[in-house]
Amino acid sequence: MAEVSATVAKKQGDFNLRTIVLPIIAIVVLVAYFSYVNPLFFSASNALNIGRQSSVLLMVALAGTVVILIGSIDLSVGALVTLTGILAALTVDQFGLAGATLVGIGVGALVGLVNGSLVTMLKVPSFLVTLGMLSILSGVANQISQGQSILFADSLLPDLVNGSFVLGIPNVIWFALIATAVLTVVAFRTKLGRYLYALGGGEIVASHAGVPVTFYKILAFVLAGAICGLAGVMLTGQVGAGTPTAGSSLLLNSIAAVVMGGTALSGGIGGPHRTFLGVLVIAILTNGMDVTEVNSFTQDIVKGFVIILAVSLTIDRSKYLFIK
Repeated sequence: MAEVSATVAKKQGDFNLRTIVLPIIAIVVLVAYFSYVNPLFFSASNALNIGRQSSVLLMVALAGTVVILIGSIDLSVGALVTLTGILAALTVDQFGLAGATLVGIGVGALVGLVNGSLVTMLKVPSFLVTLGMLSILSGVANQISQGQSILFADSLLPDLVNGSFVLGIPNVIWFALIATAVLTVVAFRTKLGRYLYALGGGEIVASHAGVPVTFYKILAFVLAGAICGLAGVMLTGQVGAGTPTAGSSLLLNSIAAVVMGGTALSGGIGGPHRTFLGVLVIAILTNGMDVTEVNSFTQDIVKGFVIILAVSLTIDRSKYLFIK
C-alpha cells in the first residue's frame, strides 16, 4: 500500500512539475522569438501594452479557474463581462463609480448563483447550463444596448482604470495582480480553497469527508460571476463605453489561458498562480502576432492549436476510465 501511495505521489509530482515548467518555457521561447523578429517587441512600452491588454483577460481567466478547479466549466464568462460592462455604462452617471461597480459585481454574482443552482439542484452538466446562459446573457446585452455602444459622461471610472498611482504602471494592471494574489491566498490558505480542490479531486470522496458539496459548488459559481462582473466594469472603464461585443474573445482566450497555465479541466489541479502564467503565454502570443502583423484569422487557428496542446498536456487521465 505504501509503495502504491509513493508511486501515485511521484506521478502527481511529475505532473505538477511538467505543468509549471512548460508555460515558463513557452514564455521564454515566445519572448525570444518575437524579439528577434521585431526588436520593438522587447521594450518597456510594449510590456505595458501587454499588461493593459491582458488585465481583463486575467480577471476572466481567474473566474474560470475557480469553476474549473471543482471539475466544472463556465462558458458564460465572456457574455457576462459584456452584460455587466453595459450595465456599468448605463448606471455610472446616475449612481457613480461605486454604484456602477456594485451593480456589475451584484449582477455577476446573481448569474453565478443561477448557474450554480441549476448545476447542483437540477443535476444539469455545467457545460450545458452555461452554454445556455451564454446565449441568454448575449441576448439581454444586445436587447439593452440595441447593438450600439453605450457612452457615459463620468470621467472617474476611465481615469481610475487607465490612470496610474504607482510606478507609472496602469491601475488596471495592479487590480488584476491584486486579484491574482488574493485568489491565490484563498486557494491555498482558506477552507474555501481546500474544499474547491477537494471537490475537483472527487465529489463523492469530498462528500464522505464532510464537505457540503452543493453549497461550495454554488459558491464557486457565485465567486466566478462576481469576478466577471468586476471585470466587466474594468473593461468599460478601459474602453470608455459599454459595447455589445466587448467580451466576444474572452471565453476562448480565458480557457486557453487556464489550461495553458496547468489547471486541469478535470479539476483539482492547478490554481490562480498557474492561470497567471497561462495568461502571460496567451498575452505574449497575441501581442507578438499583432506586432509581427499576423492576420486575425491565423491567430485564431494558432490559439485553437494551443488549447488542444495544452489540454492534452494538463488533463489528469487517471480520473477517466474512458475518454469520450
